[in-house]
Amino acid sequence: MEIKNGDVVQGSRWSEPVVVNLVEEMGDYIRVVGVTRDSRQHIDQLIHQDEISALDSGKIESNFTAEPGHVFLGLETRRYRYASLYDPLLAMNTSKVDPLPHQIEAVYGYVLKLPRIRFLIADDPGAGKTIMAGLVIKELKLRHLINRILIVVPGHLKDQWRREMKERFEE
Repeated sequence: MEIKNGDVVQGSRWSEPVVVNLVEEMGDYIRVVGVTRDSRQHIDQLIHQDEISALDSGKIESNFTAEPGHVFLGLETRRYRYASLYDPLLAMNTSKVDPLPHQIEAVYGYVLKLPRIRFLIADDPGAGKTIMAGLVIKELKLRHLINRILIVVPGHLKDQWRREMKERFEE
């Protein structure tokens, strides 16, 4: 059996099919470089010539019979997943807020540039603490950088904070 670029191989070495991007012969071994089809994990392995026959091979084929709406949603999901790489103000652009310049500077110019984000936002009434906190939370969630958050507010303001976080940031 011969493995070529673009083939999909499956064998006992991997838990799922691998899309082959590069095949190099190296004496008795073949170097296979590729990516797992579902989890997108990088593969770079040397396989002995004798083991090649034990692999199942195929080609990536599409029959283009999916419903257009499902294709569109799939592409939009992929685009949205990578949007934060290209839009540094993603949370601001996807939220229902019009932040003031000092809020943008604080969130994007200072807070998000730090390696470990832990902040106490305490300022005068009306300075935009909710908006700054919401932007930080939304940005970190969109970038998959947080697992949990803690917001501590005075008891009489907790309903206001919940309402504003829901209305403005869908959080």
